[in-house]
Amino acid sequence: MAKRIGLAIDSLAGGGAEKIVLTLAREFKRLGHEPHLLVLSPHCDYTLPQDIPVHFCFTKGQRHIDGLFVQHRSVKRIKDWIATLSDHLGQFDVFFSNLDRTNLLLTQAKVSPLFCVIHNAIEEELRREMKLGPLAYFGMWRAKKALSGQRLITVSKGIEQDIIKQKRIKPMSMQTIYNPFDIESIRESASLPNVQIPKGDYIIHVGRVAKQKRHDVLFSALAKMQIKLPLVLLCNNPKKALKLAAKYGVADRVICPGFQDNPFSWIKHARLLVLSSDYEGFGNVIMESLICGTPVVSTDCPFGPNEILTQDCAQFLVPRRDPQALAIKMEQALNEYPLIADTEIFKQVDIEYSATQYLKLIP
Repeated sequence: MAKRIGLAIDSLAGGGAEKIVLTLAREFKRLGHEPHLLVLSPHCDYTLPQDIPVHFCFTKGQRHIDGLFVQHRSVKRIKDWIATLSDHLGQFDVFFSNLDRTNLLLTQAKVSPLFCVIHNAIEEELRREMKLGPLAYFGMWRAKKALSGQRLITVSKGIEQDIIKQKRIKPMSMQTIYNPFDIESIRESASLPNVQIPKGDYIIHVGRVAKQKRHDVLFSALAKMQIKLPLVLLCNNPKKALKLAAKYGVADRVICPGFQDNPFSWIKHARLLVLSSDYEGFGNVIMESLICGTPVVSTDCPFGPNEILTQDCAQFLVPRRDPQALAIKMEQALNEYPLIADTEIFKQVDIEYSATQYLKLIP
């Protein structure tokens, strides 16, 4: 029997969680269900699907909708929004909520039945916010505490184990479902021609310009390498990235084509993909790179990379915040890398398998 599924998220900005939500929606549709994208703010970098309904709650000018003093109004608006959609479409069988703002507001609105998907390392995020000051920390702490008593889905086993260990959050239930990847579609997209791609060899990094991604470590490692290949950055803020690259003396080796709807052709033609993050939830770009057949060097950050780069590839995990170690491993990977095979992790991230795990949760 077809299920009406609400996939809720902050926006459709060009991040990993947003891509996963779109991937899941397409697969639910293919499997004969009725997915709806419930998007709080109309910021869209990704192309909107033509055959899946997208509903926006707030307007472009409405920011800080989860602020302490406006939260009650936002919660009421979400309640009214969901009620109107349900009256028009029929009751939803399940809601899958993604990212802090959406998780906070949907839990406070008592949307049901609700599952909150945890895409990042909770304790690492809180430590980062603590450095930004008490107000930033309090805002994130509110969002994390709202997860207590909720049904949680974590995107890596590392996140699940950390929640159990830290005991900050006491969920009603919790299980890990790895992010879904349409392996066949990724490989098809990777084979599409793209005249923008550099003719020679290059290294690639994919990710927004944010402290979590540690572009400073990446650029420092690039400066230390003996092999002077260019670095392609697929990011949302090329100007900011190039300014930081100049600080480390590598701006002349950095290529910033901006956000790409199809990053896979760029990844496939790269000699190496590198991830320099302080923390992740899963590390989607690592999986995408392996699917494209491109070697990966990554920091051994919490969480995800060490669940993907296993066996012979585990040697290409390096300590966080160590540009020298990263540079050494990048050069080693350029010279010799193990055969990339469809290992057990490929089966666990297969789009149909992941989507089926979600569907099993519907009451």
